[in-house]
Amino acid sequence: MIALFDSGIGGLTVLKPLLKELPEYDYLYLGDSARSPYGGRSEESIKKFSEEAVEFLFDRGVKVILFACNTASSVALRHVQQKYLKGADEKDRKILGVLIPVAEEAAEKSKKGRVGVVGTKATIASNSYETEIQKINPEISTYGQACPLLVPFIEEGWHTKPEAASILKKYLRPLKTCNIDSLILGCTHYPMMQKQFERYMGKQVKVLDPGSTVAKKLKTYLERHPEIESLISKSAKPKRQFLTTDDPATFKRFAESYLSMKISKVEKVTL
Repeated sequence: MIALFDSGIGGLTVLKPLLKELPEYDYLYLGDSARSPYGGRSEESIKKFSEEAVEFLFDRGVKVILFACNTASSVALRHVQQKYLKGADEKDRKILGVLIPVAEEAAEKSKKGRVGVVGTKATIASNSYETEIQKINPEISTYGQACPLLVPFIEEGWHTKPEAASILKKYLRPLKTCNIDSLILGCTHYPMMQKQFERYMGKQVKVLDPGSTVAKKLKTYLERHPEIESLISKSAKPKRQFLTTDDPATFKRFAESYLSMKISKVEKVTL
């Protein structure tokens, strides 16, 4: 089983391409919507929430966890890897993130060496994307822009409203002046506004699709590491489990609409 952990519903933008690219695996999705968004939280809180999610999922018997949340990946991933993957545990279970695959894609696709990154306050403040891109290609310049109001809009289902578009334009204006050629949606919520991002940035800027990138990179990763693939269960009728820390009915309506699939049950849990 592959477990996806997100601060809310944003990780569904990663789950959707995974279901297409790797449909044979069992999936468990955990969204901590009761405490969303994580982006404005302190580093200490983000690490604590991430620890609670990891412990919860390992207690459920999960062997592979994917942090489908840029904020958690930027701030807490290395912390939880060092804390929970020690000795024999490192062989028996894995905790992965979305940041490095997307950074690799951006470095590869950028033609002018000018990459923009939008994300939560915590993600942008961490400079994680800039750090990873510099490791790949020191010649690439990275420009970050925090967009703190977008996640609340998306979690409330208001991201298609004119108010959201107006706020988005204000956030993106500084990046347009930087003459970027690629834009990283450094929050897994943001692809739900992909068309709005593309419309405002124009045809000269490639707005990368992080979910598809992560799905393809994970497929390649599992092919290269059969020992990890062996930790993940496959079946003729793969399971899809959905858990939330907030209202299951609200989550179910949104997830069914976004994933275009029927969900039999959404379980409410406490971390």
